[in-house]
Amino acid sequence: MSNTEKELINRAKKGDIEAFEQLIEGCQKKVFNIAFRMLGNYDDASELAQEVFLKAYKSIKNFKGDSLFNTWIYKVTTNACLDEIRKRKNKKVVSLDEDVEIGGNEIKRQIKDDSPGPELAAEDNELKRAVKDSINMLSEEYRTVIVLRDIQGFSYEEIANIIKCPEGTVKSRINRARQALKKILQKKKELINEEYVK
Repeated sequence: MSNTEKELINRAKKGDIEAFEQLIEGCQKKVFNIAFRMLGNYDDASELAQEVFLKAYKSIKNFKGDSLFNTWIYKVTTNACLDEIRKRKNKKVVSLDEDVEIGGNEIKRQIKDDSPGPELAAEDNELKRAVKDSINMLSEEYRTVIVLRDIQGFSYEEIANIIKCPEGTVKSRINRARQALKKILQKKKELINEEYVK
């Protein structure tokens, strides 16, 4: 931890909002990206990111400095996402990314850029949706490590610090998560192929 970061943390602990804003400046985008990948919805991710920063500001007095500030805030983010996922298990959630059916016709909720050509764009969007849906089907612990490692690019050491478990456990959990994701994607591919063969 640099002296500048320590100084900012000490000032933030005394209630200096400007110091706290400087601390979160470099990690805002990654906090949002973690939330978006884990929750799968832009608005939910934006709201959760704001909650994370508010929670971090209120609890910065408890930050001991035994890890980097960024590592601490990503841990807060991951925990907040997992809490939200657990809450959702009991609720039906409608995705803003899904198509809407009106009068027998399906329309997109979002405007897509079709510059590579409609066929390629449709295939690419279908693949992205299949991967996103498959990640959302993983258990909480598998989804967390896949998002942190394969989507956000954290090192094994960083993930171990964020989720508070040994690095060896992180590596084996990532391996099992990738295998589970591969099985889900293969099953989806088989179902799609069966639909077209009929």
